[in-house]
Amino acid sequence: MIIASNFKTNHTRESTAGFVDFINNQDSFCEVRIFPPFTALDTFELRPNIRLGAQNFYPADRGSFTGEIGYEQLEEFDIDSVLIGHSERRHILGESQESLCGKFDFAKEKEMEIIYCIGEPIEVRKAGIDAVMSYLWEQCVGIDIDYEGLIVAYEPVWAIGTGVVASLEEIDAVLKNLKTKIKAPILYGGSVKVDNTEAILSLEHCDGVLVGTASWEQENFAQMIEIADNLTKD
Repeated sequence: MIIASNFKTNHTRESTAGFVDFINNQDSFCEVRIFPPFTALDTFELRPNIRLGAQNFYPADRGSFTGEIGYEQLEEFDIDSVLIGHSERRHILGESQESLCGKFDFAKEKEMEIIYCIGEPIEVRKAGIDAVMSYLWEQCVGIDIDYEGLIVAYEPVWAIGTGVVASLEEIDAVLKNLKTKIKAPILYGGSVKVDNTEAILSLEHCDGVLVGTASWEQENFAQMIEIADNLTKD
């Protein structure tokens, strides 16, 4: 099981350090990922199952790219896990499939772990499962889905930060279809909360969750990790 927290534009350097320390002191064995903002990156002594990652990066070691963070800055903090393709990067910040492929190829070259996010808007969902899968496969064009460091996160755009969660049947149908071509672990994201974590993780084709808002409180995130641990033990 993989339990990942995306801080987005939340938490400070101080609060992140407290959060990481709290989670690091939990007795857990599932795979945990924490993606803080750039300003909160630091070097932490972490359990082997916990890794910090970057929410974004510029596909270069260094250079004249004002306002961007390159690989050299991430490497300083031993960051070897990155998010690519989150819907907020695609739809709010205008990242194209071409630019995402460039980031993917760069991160692959550096042998980084990549959590690659895909998801459909509500108008596509309303058109049915075939339309949804066609849309998701288009988001995989140019992406090496056989990359050994790949983790895929399915996050329906209409369920991110809205409080609306896709039904368990909808989630599992998409994950099942994705697994016909993708061997990598597949996570679900989209209004995941403590109360629905167990049900989502119990789905046959779900390998974990990528959580936003509900994971920003360390106690909530710790509960999600505990739920994953208990399911894995079973």
